[in-house]
Amino acid sequence: MELAHSLLLNEEVYNQLGEFQKAEFVFEWLQFLEKLLPVTSRADIRENQKKLVEQLTSLLNNSPGPPTRRLVAKNLAVLYSSGDTFSVYQTIDKCNELIRSKDDSPSYLPTKLAAVVCLGYLYKKLGRILGNSFTDTVGNVLKAMKNAESQGRYEIMLSLQNILNGLGAAAIPCHRDIYKAARSCLTDRSMAVRCAAAKCLLELQNEAVFMWSTDLDSVVTLCFKSFEGSNYDVRLAVSKLLGIVLARALTSKQTAASTRHNHRRISLEEAMELLGTGFLRGSCGFLRASGDMLKGTSSVSRDVRVGVTQAYVVFVSTLGAQWLERNFSAFLSHILDLVSQSHPKAIQSQTDAIGCRRCVSFILRATVGGLLGEKAQIAAAKEICQAIWKLKKVVDAAMSDSNLETKISTTDVTASQHVLVCALQELGSLIHGLGTTAAPLLQDSSTGALEAVISVIVHPSISVRLTAAWCLRCIAVALPSYVSPLLDRCVERLSALKSSPEAVTGYSFAIAALLGAVKHCPLGIPHGKGKVIMAVAEDLLCSASQNSHVSLQRTQAGWLLIAALMTLGPAVVQHHLPRMLLLWKCIFPSSPKDLETEKTRGDSFTWQVTLEGRAGALCAIKSFVSHCAGLLTDEVVQRLLPPLPSAVDLLTQLSSIYKSYGNSLKTPSTVYRHKLYELLSVLPPKTYEGSFCAVLKELVADLTVPDSQIDASTFLLPPLCHENDLLLLGPLLQETDHRFIEEQLLLGNSIAGGSLEYDPYSIYEKAAKGDSVPKPLPPVLSVISAATRLFGVMFSHVAESRRLQVLEQLLNSIKQTKGSRQQIVQLNVVSAFSTSLKHLANCKGSLGPEEVRRSALTLVMGALESNNPLLRCAAAECLARLAQVVSDSAFTAGLAQVSFDKLKSARDVVSRTGHSLALGCLYRYLGGIGSTQHLNACVGVLYTLSQDSTSPDVQAWALHSLSLIVDLAGPLYHVHVEPTLSLVLMLLLTVPPAYTEVHQSLGRCLNALITTLGPELQGSSTTVSALRTSCLLGCAAMQDNPDCLVQAEAISCLQQLHMFAPRHVNLSSLVSSLCVNLCSSYLLLRRAVVACLRQLVQREAAEVSEYAVALVKESREDFTPDVNIREIGLEGALLGLLDKELDQRLCQDIKETLTHMLTSMAVEKLSFWLKLCKDVLAASADFNTVASVDTTQQEETAKVDDASILTSDSDERFHPFSNPRWSTRVFAAECVCKIISQCENADSAHFDITLAQERKQRDSRDDFLVLHLADLIRMAFMAATDHSDQLRLSGLQTLLIVVRKFAAVPEPEFPGHVILEQYQANVGAALRPAFAPETPPDVTAKACQVCSAWIASGVVSDLSDLRRVHQLLISSLVKVQAGKEAQNQQYSESASTMEILAILKAWAEVYIVAVEKQKNQTDVHNHCLKTANSAEESYRDVTSSASGLLDLVQADLGTLSKLWLAALQDFALLTLPSEYASQLPAEGGTFYTAETIENARPHYYNSWALILYATALWLTSTGFIVIDPDEGVTNLSRPVTPTTMCQDSSTRPLVKSPEDVNTDRFHLILGISVEFLCSPRSDAAMESIIACLRALQALFDVPWPRSKIGGDQELGVELLNVLHRLILTRESPDIQLAALEVVRLILFAAQEHVREKRRSAEVDDGAAEKETLPEFGEGKDTGGLVPGKSLVFATLELCVCILVRQLPQLNPKLTCSPAVQPGKHLLLSEDGSRLVAAALVILSDVPAICSPEGSVSVLPTILYLIIGALKETAVKSRDGQLPLTVAASLQALKGLLSSPMARAEKSRTAWTDLLRSALVTVLDCWDQDGPLQELDEVSLLTAVTVFVMSTSPEVTTIECLQKRCIEKFKIALDSKDPLVQCKCYQLLHSIFQHPNKAVSYPFIHSLAPSIVRKLQETEKAKPENAAELQVVQEGIKVVTALTSAAEEEHRAHLVACLLPILISFLLDENALVSATNSAKNLHEFALQNLMQIGPQYSSVFKKLMASSPTLKARLESAVKGNQESIKVKTAKHTKNPGKSSSIQLKTNFL
Repeated sequence: MELAHSLLLNEEVYNQLGEFQKAEFVFEWLQFLEKLLPVTSRADIRENQKKLVEQLTSLLNNSPGPPTRRLVAKNLAVLYSSGDTFSVYQTIDKCNELIRSKDDSPSYLPTKLAAVVCLGYLYKKLGRILGNSFTDTVGNVLKAMKNAESQGRYEIMLSLQNILNGLGAAAIPCHRDIYKAARSCLTDRSMAVRCAAAKCLLELQNEAVFMWSTDLDSVVTLCFKSFEGSNYDVRLAVSKLLGIVLARALTSKQTAASTRHNHRRISLEEAMELLGTGFLRGSCGFLRASGDMLKGTSSVSRDVRVGVTQAYVVFVSTLGAQWLERNFSAFLSHILDLVSQSHPKAIQSQTDAIGCRRCVSFILRATVGGLLGEKAQIAAAKEICQAIWKLKKVVDAAMSDSNLETKISTTDVTASQHVLVCALQELGSLIHGLGTTAAPLLQDSSTGALEAVISVIVHPSISVRLTAAWCLRCIAVALPSYVSPLLDRCVERLSALKSSPEAVTGYSFAIAALLGAVKHCPLGIPHGKGKVIMAVAEDLLCSASQNSHVSLQRTQAGWLLIAALMTLGPAVVQHHLPRMLLLWKCIFPSSPKDLETEKTRGDSFTWQVTLEGRAGALCAIKSFVSHCAGLLTDEVVQRLLPPLPSAVDLLTQLSSIYKSYGNSLKTPSTVYRHKLYELLSVLPPKTYEGSFCAVLKELVADLTVPDSQIDASTFLLPPLCHENDLLLLGPLLQETDHRFIEEQLLLGNSIAGGSLEYDPYSIYEKAAKGDSVPKPLPPVLSVISAATRLFGVMFSHVAESRRLQVLEQLLNSIKQTKGSRQQIVQLNVVSAFSTSLKHLANCKGSLGPEEVRRSALTLVMGALESNNPLLRCAAAECLARLAQVVSDSAFTAGLAQVSFDKLKSARDVVSRTGHSLALGCLYRYLGGIGSTQHLNACVGVLYTLSQDSTSPDVQAWALHSLSLIVDLAGPLYHVHVEPTLSLVLMLLLTVPPAYTEVHQSLGRCLNALITTLGPELQGSSTTVSALRTSCLLGCAAMQDNPDCLVQAEAISCLQQLHMFAPRHVNLSSLVSSLCVNLCSSYLLLRRAVVACLRQLVQREAAEVSEYAVALVKESREDFTPDVNIREIGLEGALLGLLDKELDQRLCQDIKETLTHMLTSMAVEKLSFWLKLCKDVLAASADFNTVASVDTTQQEETAKVDDASILTSDSDERFHPFSNPRWSTRVFAAECVCKIISQCENADSAHFDITLAQERKQRDSRDDFLVLHLADLIRMAFMAATDHSDQLRLSGLQTLLIVVRKFAAVPEPEFPGHVILEQYQANVGAALRPAFAPETPPDVTAKACQVCSAWIASGVVSDLSDLRRVHQLLISSLVKVQAGKEAQNQQYSESASTMEILAILKAWAEVYIVAVEKQKNQTDVHNHCLKTANSAEESYRDVTSSASGLLDLVQADLGTLSKLWLAALQDFALLTLPSEYASQLPAEGGTFYTAETIENARPHYYNSWALILYATALWLTSTGFIVIDPDEGVTNLSRPVTPTTMCQDSSTRPLVKSPEDVNTDRFHLILGISVEFLCSPRSDAAMESIIACLRALQALFDVPWPRSKIGGDQELGVELLNVLHRLILTRESPDIQLAALEVVRLILFAAQEHVREKRRSAEVDDGAAEKETLPEFGEGKDTGGLVPGKSLVFATLELCVCILVRQLPQLNPKLTCSPAVQPGKHLLLSEDGSRLVAAALVILSDVPAICSPEGSVSVLPTILYLIIGALKETAVKSRDGQLPLTVAASLQALKGLLSSPMARAEKSRTAWTDLLRSALVTVLDCWDQDGPLQELDEVSLLTAVTVFVMSTSPEVTTIECLQKRCIEKFKIALDSKDPLVQCKCYQLLHSIFQHPNKAVSYPFIHSLAPSIVRKLQETEKAKPENAAELQVVQEGIKVVTALTSAAEEEHRAHLVACLLPILISFLLDENALVSATNSAKNLHEFALQNLMQIGPQYSSVFKKLMASSPTLKARLESAVKGNQESIKVKTAKHTKNPGKSSSIQLKTNFL
């Protein structure tokens, strides 16, 4: 294929190819040429033009296929437009000649068509350049049309469209001719031709004035005719034409031409009248209608009505939103008039009325709901309310009139019902869409929206009552605050008007609808409402029999309320369960005998009431089972069962009752049947096994002797077919934007679809997906669908023997019926059987013996050859499910064989389509049939069928089946891939475009092939690249197809290709085709586009975005400017689409696409994204009057500008988004939050203004978030103060994130302040509205969170400023104090729990921060005092703010602490396991009620941790001091000492003593913490765990709780075990450190306890025999520690866990394993080091809580760990710093060695032995094999020194140990590393000074001589750098120290050694000037030392000076030189006398 990539066709290659390859090669070349020509230079084109034209025109003769001919035409047109045009006339003539040709053979047809297409494109591109030739051309083409077949007519229409497009006004001479031709085509029998004609006429009306002036009427009538018998595509195209022509007629300007044609503009009324005629009278025209109407026969065909409905929408959309706003009232009255009594014909039957109502609703939804912004929608809603009021008045007048015209007025009343239904539905939908933004509408008393709806609840028509109830439900879902008041109001009216039948049903519908709304309102309703409603329902049922006038209504209402009540869920229902079960038991006769007597007694009315009541009861129980599954315990099920047999009995008797009492019982008995079936299908089949036979019999009868002659296939079968197979059945079953009205065309003529009045019980159910209103079907049909469902359940549960009988019975009944009736029975039976197979497959059941299989097969095979395509489709699926259930390969092969044989012999379309689909379906359920022969056979048969060009249907089904096999056969299919791909490509290039279903199936095949090839498509071998090219060619051919669904397939194929072989898909052309179709009128195409975009932006967001913008800039002429990509980019276009789009799935995909784009690009295109979000959020700002609260402290002018920008909504340039909906604004606010988090991960400069400004100056393209802070605050503010509650929540969330992220960013211009401070007014203003009394609790809760974050962030330090926000928190606290009773009763109790806990949590956060700040300042203060007094003032400022914050909270602490403790008590109760449920307080806790316990839990889980921490802080701040009420004196509650423990408990007073209160509180906090930390839920937040640990730390910070935990060892152990588990399960270092801190405090508490015990024991026993003192501490006398009981053991476990996790080498088990190499050191992270250090500190404290024996048993472990840690982490560091862990281990070692236990008489010897061994271990570290250079000798030497210095002498004075120690020091002294030498000197310095001579002398004797020797050597090698200098200095210090420590007789000797060394370091004055730095320093150091030593040992000094004159001379010159230099310095530095004076002091000293 690469050979095809050239400007000219490569003819030699071309001629060598086969027939089909030629077509492929040409197509590839033309594709390439199309891309190449626009970018080739004009000169090159002219050079090759002649040859190219020849090649292209010769292709016309080669009978090219549809895609090829289009490409030839396009290329020719481009060639002429960019090259020379001289030969163009020849080409045109040639085309005309080809068209004139008399050859009518099918083989010549493609050439003719190609010529037609060619002409179209030439004129389109070259237009007027072609001058007058067009008249001949058009004439010729039109002439050819007279005897053209459908393909010809189709292409001619499209060509004419192109010609008109190119010529524009120049074509006026031909307009009339074209118009005539198009008229005839618009009613053509081929649908594709109709579509093409509509497009042609649409082009024509641009210039042909007559179409929308003089001939307007005939155009309109023509369109109506075209709608008759049309399909979806035709309706779409023609309605577009009709709508645009009418809009054009309405808005056309008066021109000279039009006045000449005495044409006047038509008025809006006339335009709508024209459309109305079509809606009401169909296409029979204006005149003929009257005759038919008199006869009463004319009924408008539905497709006309649906088409006109779409035309209305196009008409309004074309005129635009502003036009609709201005003319809304006229439009509304016209639309509603369509269903009013002025046109009784349209609504003569219920079916017609329902159809018309749907159409009207659709028009209103699509225009009002789709075009208008929120403000305009509110205005529209007001208009609708006015309309409702008007109709209400008519009804009132009619009802009150008791005069003679009553008869007329009742017809008025019934006739007005449809108008009311439509108005109410639209009002409901409008408010539902507006959400809480509709609040102003309902608060506006002049409109009286609520009053209007409630006033029609008692309308005489049931459908109006139901719709009004539905409308109330919509209001309730949109504005949850209205649910409770509305319920109260309806209950009150119902009780008041109990005797009016309308009121009883109306208000009960309303209550049921409102109850159904509750599950959509997260805040719920008060629990008590359930009781009220149950009482009302019971009352209605009990009083039903009192008044026959209303008994039917009361019975229905009572059960309806109970059924609706069930939707509130188990929490509410369980309280009413006993009463409901009682009612259920009473409604059915208790024995068969009673039923018999009943039958004899009643009349038809009582039976009607009885059936209604029983149906209601069944419905209520069904509702209970579906909504309260949690309550279905065995006991309840047992109570449900008794009435069931009697219910089934009644079912069997129904027909006889119905016979005896006549027709009035028909509907009630059908309803009863339906409800019983529904109930049985949700109950477990085991429960009604006894009734199986009876029920099955009835089911079979229902399925086989249906009452209705209605073909119910369209709603029974689709759920049973696979959704992909439904694509075969055309657009009617697919999802489209017009599904709502198109649905009625699916159903037979006798039914228009579902409607609320068919089943009032659906009012409380959730509407099905995509419906706004539930649409139950008529009872006759719903009973059949319920029967098929129940049959499915029961058939899979009956015995196998019974199954055979049932199937035989069903087969017989099909045989016995005839004609259309037979088809209906067959359809019911197949759907029932298919459902049962579904159930069998789910429960893995088997079908039964051979006979059952045979019957089943007969049943299915019969349906597989039915005339109804939907039934064939379902039967194919059923066949496959049958094979799945039987799961026997022989059976399956047999099935396939039957189909093969059939396909070989049959010639009829029906059996060929059915059996070919069956082959594909078999693969679906058997995961691919293993054998290759079978696959080959399938593929062979399907290949043949798919090439059968006589029947497009067969082709489409066969190809679809093939696509299933390709998809499911997996790797087996690889051998067939190439031939299949060739077949698909060949068909794509040859099948006429009119056969869209074939193209769609081809698309699915190609998609499956691409998936099968998968990643192999990336390969580079020739076969792979050939396959890949074929795939791309196929996609290109489909993209060129005019059908939108084929384009959608093309896009998903390209999406697959892009996934597997991204480099080979041309992204820019793909993106451009996506952008073009972004606003397609086909939903499936839009879905495909967005799904593809979603995938593309995951990898290449930036590229996609750039291509989209580039595409718009080139602005090709066929690009629709529906989306404004140029200014707002693809992102903006998607946001705009999100706002307009109604399809949920599509919206979800758009959101995901935008999120991916944001994630990958927001940081680079920061300003762009923020501007987008801001535009969306600000577009509705005028609606909220945001500008009035703009309190940023900027200059006045800026303020004014901002405000004006906000309100100038009329200025279109500012707002690419006009009035976005609240949901879009919420999404924009969420995007802002995501942008902030993206920036957080990207670069710290986003949160650092100084850095950001610097970098911005360096490169102006850089952009940082902090520079947009004003915008962020602004957006959060706009959102937080909106009308929409969801948006307020998002706004507050954004504000919260902004505060948290920017709180610490300093303001560079005002040091000491932060950048957020200037926005405090905005923050305050954003928060204030959330605390208004009518705000919903969730908003207030969120606002509390923001308040606490703002106060805690420390942004505002000035108290008076803080008070504003603090005041808000105080106001909310007042609300909490008011208690449960004062809570407003609008929402459920759990909502107020949420609010209260949020408030308490906010206060807790503020208090915690205040305490922490004060603590930090105390630390700072202490630090300041240590350093200097200059910092005093600054310190005062800081404390004032912190203590100020604490003072603010302090005022309310009394109240808060009580509330906090109460909340914690509640939480403690709620965390109890379920078995303690009976012990919980019956009325609930302080903040929750017993009934709402489940809903309250999550709120407690959300807030307990901070409250716990705050409470712990408060308790510790009072130090557990409690005011004793009697004495009124503050007394510190004393720790419990052993002496007070034994007091008799009976003497305690009944009032809780302070001690008890404290103990309770202590255990509350401890209990909650332990319960939580024991098993924190896996989703528990880090913050909760940390807060909990901090609370424990705070608790043990004060003595009293420590005494509790110290005294209760079990408690301590338990707590340690819990912490141990926490450390094991949570990796976070913060958590582990906090846990270790708690462990340290527990240990400290235990130490205090042991100390106290020892002290009191000593006090009590005096100084008596010390030996007999009881041993305190663990390990008693034996030293044994019991795991689980021992605190020491628990502590050790925990520390080992930490140490081994960080240093695995410490684990002796691991050390032997190869995973850990000895001697290899790990470098710990900073966190790791801190953890190890903390653990080591704890270890060294352990012996203090042991008895002496106990200490001996733990000592080896502790030593092993400490020394191990030292060994593992002692690694040399470059800077000579000791690592944190080493320092800690040395510290721990020192603490351990100086433990009193080492000296206690009982443990002394053991300790000595162990410590010696430890020292040996340390010394052995040097001798390990392994890389020594890593080991840090300094640390080890320090450890040795610690041993020498801290232990008792007997440990280290053994000779062998001492020798080894001295040896190590010797090595260190000889080290090459000055750092080591230096440290070594320092350590020896301390050892030499050890008070015990036995310790120090050996060291001195061994090491002193070598030290002196080393120093003497220094004379020759002077120190080079600071490090060496330090070594010398340390050495001198050691010798000096030795001198002072030596005994008198040796001292002189030492001084005599030292002085010459020191003097040798001195320099004379000349040398001093030129000396190096280190030499100078050494000189000064020596001089100072000499000056100290000289006077000390003057005799020795003088002696030496006398004996050595050289030394003396040197010393003198040095002193002189020193004094000189000092003089110079003082002269220079008189300003700084401090330094020089100190130096003088030193010199004077000599």
